[in-house]
Amino acid sequence: MKQNESIVMYVLRLAGTLFLITAVVAALLACVNAVTAPVIEELNAAKTQEAISAVLPGGFDTEITDFADETGIVSKVYQGANGYAVEVGPGGFDNTITMMVGVDNEGKVLGISIVSHTETAGLGAVAAAGTPKGIAFRDQFVGMGAENDILVEKDGGKVDAITGATITSRAICVGVNAALDCVAGLG
Repeated sequence: MKQNESIVMYVLRLAGTLFLITAVVAALLACVNAVTAPVIEELNAAKTQEAISAVLPGGFDTEITDFADETGIVSKVYQGANGYAVEVGPGGFDNTITMMVGVDNEGKVLGISIVSHTETAGLGAVAAAGTPKGIAFRDQFVGMGAENDILVEKDGGKVDAITGATITSRAICVGVNAALDCVAGLG
């Protein structure tokens, strides 16, 4: 009987110790989150503003909250004098690619800025890179509209996919098409 009681006490002591450690770590994580959350929010807002400036000359006046999106990947729409900046999040190879697509008042792509991604370095990440290859990839969308086949060449379109990153290239095409469709539904 004494041995069973000592085993029970041992298990309770271990469980109590683990609970205490878990509670302390959870409290520390909550404190760190409370300190870093506003900083992260500021950085994300700055990245969004930078992306809008990159794709929509003159910036935006208003954020449109009532827009149609059949794809489910359009998250925000900003309107300026020169057109719209549409934030989309198509699924890439690894995860969601958050990008801003500028669309002018005639429904043509003004530019693309990739805000965040987790694509494979050297392959899908090239789409967001400031290298000549990344810039050339994004620039090929400029001037395209809904009447264009915004698909990669493998799928019968006119977009030259990044070598070894067809899934990422397709995802960006999906995002651009969703942005164009959303803007077309606005006006």
